[in-house]
Amino acid sequence: MIDLRSDTVTKPTPEMRRAMMEAEVGDDVYGEDPTVNRLERRAAEIAGKEAALFVPSGTMGNTIAVKLHTEPGQEVICDSRSHVLDYELAMVAWFSGCVIRAVPTEDGILSWDAVRRRIRPPGPHWAPTGLIEIENTHNMAGGTVYPLATIREICGGAHERGLKVHMDGARVFNAAEALGVAVSEIAAPADTVMFCLSKALGAPVGSMLAGPADLMAKGRLLRKRLGGGMRQAGVLAAAGLIALEESPKRLKEDHANARFLAEGLARIPGIQAEPQKAVTNIVIFDVSGTGLASAEISARLKRRGVLINGVNDRLMRAVTHYNVSSAECAQALEALSAVVS
Repeated sequence: MIDLRSDTVTKPTPEMRRAMMEAEVGDDVYGEDPTVNRLERRAAEIAGKEAALFVPSGTMGNTIAVKLHTEPGQEVICDSRSHVLDYELAMVAWFSGCVIRAVPTEDGILSWDAVRRRIRPPGPHWAPTGLIEIENTHNMAGGTVYPLATIREICGGAHERGLKVHMDGARVFNAAEALGVAVSEIAAPADTVMFCLSKALGAPVGSMLAGPADLMAKGRLLRKRLGGGMRQAGVLAAAGLIALEESPKRLKEDHANARFLAEGLARIPGIQAEPQKAVTNIVIFDVSGTGLASAEISARLKRRGVLINGVNDRLMRAVTHYNVSSAECAQALEALSAVVS
């Protein structure tokens, strides 16, 4: 199967598997797993933060970050299609006791002007703003990337008002590749940043939350409350270390394949795609002109050996990763053209 459903479907590389087999381990709840400790130090260094915390998933990382920065009864400002709103089972409400103040955007990129107008001070009638959250790259907007100047403006304005900013950087390494800068430069203005090892970087499990050392110490307790005390987790952290050091070197290939897909999609009658917006590894495209719902197209593609998911009845999403070659992207386009013709 040619699997373009997500970059979460990647398989560990041979180097990762060897590192996992040979990993030195200990009990991480006691802080005694040397491989986890090494991963956390390296992740903090790459993110440009004081400390980092290894967590099982990006959802757990975001959940911990929101809890660290807020109090129950506050609002979290984020984009209206953000992952924390739509794909994390309402953990902002369930675990942190906060509500979302969703801001519609055209491309998933918040502006300081849009954020500023929605900040609410404490008052007798409404929930005050507790946190601003930005998603970089933005999943459902098609892998769009925050300009550095926009990140700095949002974070600077928030800090002037005594507010914190958390960056959901699940695919921040893709953003770094697209901008040609270090991850630390992208994350520097934000108070905390989460990034996934198990998406574009290809590790089998895990994400990192990075920020001030005192917050990460508190975050460790929250991780335990959420069931994230993983004991001999060095076998997973070993793959994460390989992912951090080796996988970013080839993200440009995923980006090139995504652009290739977007250009091919734009040539298929009934499909609308915007190749100029395919700047990282995600392509969102409109199939409404084919007269078929996305679920029907997915079913037909599966019978031809291609997996692509629908976002809704009208939109579909293809995600490139290192387990899908450029030749397989071409095969996927041929299959899609056939099933909608």
